[in-house]
Amino acid sequence: MSIHDRYRLSVVINAKGTYTPLGVSRSSYGVAEAVAQALPEFFVMDELGDRASEAIAQVTGAQAGAVVHCTAAGITLSVAATMTGGDPRRVAALPDTTDMHNRVVMPASHVVNYGHSNLQGVRLAGAQVDLAGDENRCGIDDLEEELDGPDVACLFLVSSRLTHGEPIDLVAAVRAAHRRGVPAIIDGAAQFPRIADLLSTGADLVLVSGQKYLGSPTAGLIAGSWPLVQSVRAQDKGIGRVMKPTKEAVIGVLAALEEWQAFDRVKWEADQLGKVVSFARAADEIPGVSTEVVQDPTGLQVSRVLLKVPDAKRIATELEAGSPSIYVMTDRADEDELMLELIPLDDTEIAAILARLWAILTQ
Repeated sequence: MSIHDRYRLSVVINAKGTYTPLGVSRSSYGVAEAVAQALPEFFVMDELGDRASEAIAQVTGAQAGAVVHCTAAGITLSVAATMTGGDPRRVAALPDTTDMHNRVVMPASHVVNYGHSNLQGVRLAGAQVDLAGDENRCGIDDLEEELDGPDVACLFLVSSRLTHGEPIDLVAAVRAAHRRGVPAIIDGAAQFPRIADLLSTGADLVLVSGQKYLGSPTAGLIAGSWPLVQSVRAQDKGIGRVMKPTKEAVIGVLAALEEWQAFDRVKWEADQLGKVVSFARAADEIPGVSTEVVQDPTGLQVSRVLLKVPDAKRIATELEAGSPSIYVMTDRADEDELMLELIPLDDTEIAAILARLWAILTQ
């Protein structure tokens, strides 16, 4: 009996990408085996945290690293770390920030909602948020104006396809923060393959998801300076207690990092692009459909298929209503465009998507 049958769950073909409400991604059999080995065992969790720190540092080039429950937890804990350092009294006091610097400056164009607002993630630590610029633009001048105020704890930057408006120069933004002695944090949840690039901006902490393109169990990875990473880990004695990673998550991250280091990424990128190009050519044969191969706008070496179809909202609804349910990106459905990410899908699933599109568009 399949896991879907056992628990009466819908079978899903996920062409929406690393999307949390659909279970994010698929782990390899090697990662799953490591997790299975961890579950019946005991560990000294601080030792496990040390091994994770060493592995993250080795893979990313950072001074240290930490595993937390997820990237959203990483936001809260990183902000907390900038306010408390390693002071046990302050760690125990949060979210009460009396006598602490607790103002977080963040570009207004980086306010996003991925199930909850990232502003709430900051405020959970007891911090207040001051927004620089507006939803369409945050220049370095706007950032510097907000950074000139008192009680700045940290600068928070998001690198994500969810952001809008003109992109900010991350290197210049980090330098602006450092000129004022303010630590810079970059949330790059889906950006694990680019984590070294994000660290090269000079950011003090970079946050990425383990369960997206790394393929670990649910986990957030934090990489950065030794002192701040230790301050993140210190939050386990405070608000971080409710955001702690499990033993199986940490072991899964370690296994996924080992696979990543052994991975032929050039071949993988070529294979994924070939999959996208082949799908686009096949979809172009469907009456009323035109396609485009679109590169990820953040610089990830990931391509997606843009489908231009009549009545895109209806088509997306019918794709989801079928069996198995097929999910695609609908951000541009008002413009009669649907986006598909094919990375985790096999040939059978891709063929099923094409067959369903043929059925819907030619009925």
